Amino acid sequence: MTTHPDTPTTVEYAPEQPARLEWAKHAPEVYKAMVRLETAARKGLDHKLYELVKIRASQINHCAFCIDMHTKDALAAGESVERIVQLSAWDESRHFYTAKEVAALELTEAVTVLTDGFVPDEVYDNAAKHFEEAELAQVIAAITVINAWNRFGVTCRMAPGHYRPGQYK
Repeated sequence: MTTHPDTPTTVEYAPEQPARLEWAKHAPEVYKAMVRLETAARKGLDHKLYELVKIRASQINHCAFCIDMHTKDALAAGESVERIVQLSAWDESRHFYTAKEVAALELTEAVTVLTDGFVPDEVYDNAAKHFEEAELAQVIAAITVINAWNRFGVTCRMAPGHYRPGQYK
């Protein structure tokens, strides 16, 4: 049971599920390679845009650990709470984001949800209008890397809530 400092009542929260597997501990070379890939993928990208992409892909993939991490990192980078809150419904809240960010979010969804087997031309073309080729390649890399991290997080049931901003940098 937990007592909130601002409230005299005690609230009983659901118990935290333990991780299924500490995959990084058991596959350290894979983890190190992922960290190197992550470092390479974020080079040259605006930090706030990068975190928005990470949060949105993690929302789609239901990776609570990554949502927690990238939300905290976005806030630490100066991103607004309002834009983070609206991110789950960004398509209806486009006015919170720049045209470039919208293009990145559209691309994030298309790359993350490949149920049709391809990224639609109109989504790719819109992203290509807003990003130079080198930057577009980095955005695609960032989207791809977060999708890989999400698969580790969801499969191994990594628990959210314990991450501190910048902890893994």
